[in-house]
Amino acid sequence: MERFAAQDPRRRGMWSRERIRASMLIYAVTDRSWLAGRTLEACVLQAIEGGATCVQLREKDRPTAEVAAIAERLVPCCRAHGIPLIIDDDVEAAARSGADGVHVGQTDTACREARARLGDDAIIGVSARTVAEALAAEEAGADYLGVGAMFSTQTKADATPVTRETLSGICRAVSIPVTAIGGLSERTIPLLFGTGADGAAIVSAIFAAADIEAATRALRMCAVRAFHRDGMK
Repeated sequence: MERFAAQDPRRRGMWSRERIRASMLIYAVTDRSWLAGRTLEACVLQAIEGGATCVQLREKDRPTAEVAAIAERLVPCCRAHGIPLIIDDDVEAAARSGADGVHVGQTDTACREARARLGDDAIIGVSARTVAEALAAEEAGADYLGVGAMFSTQTKADATPVTRETLSGICRAVSIPVTAIGGLSERTIPLLFGTGADGAAIVSAIFAAADIEAATRALRMCAVRAFHRDGMK
């Protein structure tokens, strides 16, 4: 952990830029609709034990107090395994729960506003679909970008896919880490080889799996090959 921090003068708490980059490899995004009666906490633990390197709590239809309470139950597990817990959209829930950061979209709470509320040590991720959006997010102080949807997905049925060429262009244009999202699985992750992305944000291929730990382990092996990584957390 210390060697990541030592490489980066923009060190924010324990999350240096290089440590954030490492955490993008298997970015597990929760979705209760796939849990089939299982508890969220148990499913997140299984994903982590299978090799997830980051967890995003996505609870778009729940009030802030409830999101914060759920996050508080997940924080100890993530901390024990040395991976960040990110809250989707809800900056206040991230502040209340002690989560490591928040992911905001181009139309969500602005990156600068999230930074002002959460402080310099927080991880702030921003969604981007174009090079212009990516550069604007980096200028605003984003720590990483989520780019997609790369492929058709049941999670966001109305999303227009981002091309491989656009993903590559974004990765070349910015210096902050980039994770691809949208329809990513063992079948589609290899198609991102050579784009410059740092990892894959994955929803159903993890949380809809009957054996989450085994599915995550297989996805991680696939991602290590696709993104030229050594498999380290």
